[in-house]
Amino acid sequence: MKTKKHYKCLHCGKSFSQRSVLINHERIHTGQRPYKCLDCNKSFNRSSNLISHQRLHTGEKPYKCFQCGKSFSVSSALTIHQRTHTGEKPYKCLECGKSFNWRSNLITHQRLIHTGERPYKCLECGKNFSAPSALVMHQRIHTGEKPFKCLECGKSFNQSSNLITHRRVHTGEKPYMCLECGKSFSAPSALIVHQRTHTGERPYKCLDCGKSFSQCSRLINHGRIHTEDQRSGLISHGRIHTAERPYKCQSCGKSFRENSNLNKHQIIHIREKPHKRVDDWKSLSPSSYLPKRQRSRTGQNL
Repeated sequence: MKTKKHYKCLHCGKSFSQRSVLINHERIHTGQRPYKCLDCNKSFNRSSNLISHQRLHTGEKPYKCFQCGKSFSVSSALTIHQRTHTGEKPYKCLECGKSFNWRSNLITHQRLIHTGERPYKCLECGKNFSAPSALVMHQRIHTGEKPFKCLECGKSFNQSSNLITHRRVHTGEKPYMCLECGKSFSAPSALIVHQRTHTGERPYKCLDCGKSFSQCSRLINHGRIHTEDQRSGLISHGRIHTAERPYKCQSCGKSFRENSNLNKHQIIHIREKPHKRVDDWKSLSPSSYLPKRQRSRTGQNL
């Protein structure tokens, strides 16, 4: 017979069989962290979390995997790690059948994909999250906290995963291998980007011209072409109203709104004086003296 759950959380309605467990749970909602690390002043909502954290300072890793020799600071991390060897994924989503090796990953999956529930709210900006760990990481944006420090160079990070990836700069470790060509990478994100060279996938699409890219950073750089074109086009258009003509011909004094128009005009003077030096042609942009058909091939509009 299952133990009856008497103690109910007034914040989310979840019930517990022990009052102490309810108190620990409520700290997720209140943000209370009564257990403080004397080494770095970081606080925790559970004493067990403080004990696990202190091992970051001491370097103690008492839980060892007999399969590969890797050690961990907490027993739960060892249990989860061992599933990489066994392939065990004991937590199954009843909605879609997807399985997970962590219970927390299953809960997060259900909230993100199926229920849309986001019970963890940032008191600073009001943003909601589906997992408490996501809220903790988000809060570091406001506090500027970077608790994960590299012992090699002193650089700090707001996520442990970023520190792990950074450490590989020092160790040279590249554990993520492309099965297509054998090339290895230090971060899984770098492997994903690389794999697109084989698959041809370009998931980042420009809404202005429809061009697609394999990396978000390349789309951002490409987008500047459109914003710069719009800016220069606006400036050029504004001169229609202001009558401003800042580009002046040194030969005859005639002025123009755009530099490209000045270049085209100067060709008239150069053709009138064929004895002029070649340097006069070099001073013009290449598009000024290309034949019209060739200009259209290069994509340059005058």
